Amino acid sequence: MLFWIIVSCVTALLAVALLAPLLRRSATAGGEHSHDVEVYRDQMAEVDRDAAAGLISAEEAENARAEIGRRLLVSADKASKETGEVARTGRHPLAQAFIILLLPAIGIGLYLYAGSPGVPDAPLAARLANPGNDVALLLAKAENHLIQNPDDGAGWDLVAPIYLRNRRPDDAANAYRQAIRIRGESAERLSGLGESIVASNQGLISSEATDAFRKALKLDSNDARSEFYLAFALEQEGRSMEALAAFQALAKSSPPDAPWQPVVAQHIATLQKGPAEAKPNPDAPGNPTAADVAAAKDMNAGDRQQMIENMVAGLDEKLKANPNNFEGWMRLVRSYAMLKQADKAGDALARALKAFPADGEQGKQLVALAGELGIKAPEAKP
Repeated sequence: MLFWIIVSCVTALLAVALLAPLLRRSATAGGEHSHDVEVYRDQMAEVDRDAAAGLISAEEAENARAEIGRRLLVSADKASKETGEVARTGRHPLAQAFIILLLPAIGIGLYLYAGSPGVPDAPLAARLANPGNDVALLLAKAENHLIQNPDDGAGWDLVAPIYLRNRRPDDAANAYRQAIRIRGESAERLSGLGESIVASNQGLISSEATDAFRKALKLDSNDARSEFYLAFALEQEGRSMEALAAFQALAKSSPPDAPWQPVVAQHIATLQKGPAEAKPNPDAPGNPTAADVAAAKDMNAGDRQQMIENMVAGLDEKLKANPNNFEGWMRLVRSYAMLKQADKAGDALARALKAFPADGEQGKQLVALAGELGIKAPEAKP
């Protein structure tokens, strides 16, 4: 009932707003005539003063009065005609009837046809109390609950995978961290955290994500999600043979109908297309030494980032001196991409393709890698 009262009031206000210009009467003609009367009255008084002072004769004064009276009659006749014209043009009976009767009727008819007047009110609070199968409302209800109960570990466990499925990886990572803080580490939470971090980095697997996956595998050696991402991390690092072995082991240990089997098979096929000589090389430029790894554990985030950038720059210099290292080029391009230095990644790709042309097997792998990372090589200079 309240809805229809509001609709009626709004309709009345709109009708008044639309009718106002049609009902308005112009006062221009009447105003001009009143001004003329005042002017002619002043002129009459001036003639009387001049006649009394002897400045004009009685005959001249009479003629002047007659002329002023004639002008006043002409002005009055003109004002009367203009007022009548305004009154005639100011009448819009059809438009007024349309606004008053037809316009509201058309609006109500359209609402009855396309709207849902019979649907009861559904306030947000009531919908949150009974969300049914509406995922958005379920999530909103859980979020409201967690705002009031931030130490509810079960609530964080509930929303974390929902965030991840709904492409909110930052929120998912935060939820997994909160669940781990409150309820402790588990393979499910750690692998979920790692996947959320990977999604936040547009598919690039960082050291934080790798640590989470390794911890998950220590708790559950059969955690397929962690095995997959760790194998993918090896592939991203250019360690093709190790990545191939890891993917093959995952395919063998997983059920034949596992949903991840097609993706694993695709990675295996891609890695098997690589050249037979592409074997892991522990002495390849850019590989961190054991001392580097040990030192990185005690560094803060800024120092660790600087160390990584220095290692990548060192790899770049070594490849300038020895450009025939295919594995080094793969690692350099990917490293620049992970550092979000797209220009340097594109330049490295262009230099790599000079050493390994795009029509060769190794060049095709470089081009495929660039496609994965969204890198475009600069056009070669003539």
